[in-house]
Amino acid sequence: MIELPEAVTLARQLADTLTGRTIRRAQAASSPHGFAWYFGDPAEYDQRLAGRTITGAVARGGLPEICADDMRVCFADGVNVRYLAPGTAVPAKHQLLLDFDDGSAIVCTVQMYGGLWAFHEGLNGNPYYLVADEKPSPLDGRFDAGYFESLLAGCPAQMSAKAVLATQQRIPGLGNGVLQDVLWRAGVHPKRKLGTVPAAGREKLYDAVKTVLAEMVAGGGRSSEKDLFGDPGGYTVAMGGKTLGTGCPACGTPIQKLSYLGGAVYVCETCQPLG
Repeated sequence: MIELPEAVTLARQLADTLTGRTIRRAQAASSPHGFAWYFGDPAEYDQRLAGRTITGAVARGGLPEICADDMRVCFADGVNVRYLAPGTAVPAKHQLLLDFDDGSAIVCTVQMYGGLWAFHEGLNGNPYYLVADEKPSPLDGRFDAGYFESLLAGCPAQMSAKAVLATQQRIPGLGNGVLQDVLWRAGVHPKRKLGTVPAAGREKLYDAVKTVLAEMVAGGGRSSEKDLFGDPGGYTVAMGGKTLGTGCPACGTPIQKLSYLGGAVYVCETCQPLG
């Protein structure tokens, strides 16, 4: 899933690889998918995008976005975005294909669900998009200790750490995936109630949000996810499916998997006590 580290990585790679290229053809929804979401009628994507030149790419929270003159192409959640060099065969099934003037292409596929939005700049009123655009990123200087504390102050004391950090788009781009290492680094259990976290623990949470996400971005994304070229990220995930049952890097306690708030969480019960 695309979260903040992957969005930043994809945006950088898209800008480096595609800037100056002109879209020759856009093909959307050629392989129907019930949970692939488009902006308006996907049949109009070619009309909207053909002839536009790529001028860059940005990341808005967990959303990588291609800038193509006055148009924008934005990807959300579970979209796999891959670059195809000139001469590379195009997969038979895809939800969005952008062909460029040099023979290269971008192919996008959706496994579970995902958004592939092509729209004129300034016209995307999707609340998820607007929040990602408006709120400060943990990579931004505006996301300081005071801002973080204001986020916590707006949450009920009985709300869990996972709910506070990874729901309701309080921190766009921080989802259940990156959450695992953030909470482990802070020594906070995902189920721990906010009201039981002391001031020192809140400071550790803030430091972990800033530090872990910065490390993930510096590494080119998480090792559990792939970049524009199909390569895994360079940040080695400590808490995740691939480390389940192995020893915690800090203390050696076997890592456990729990189901909580609609998804899996991975914890070290020693480093992240619930009480």
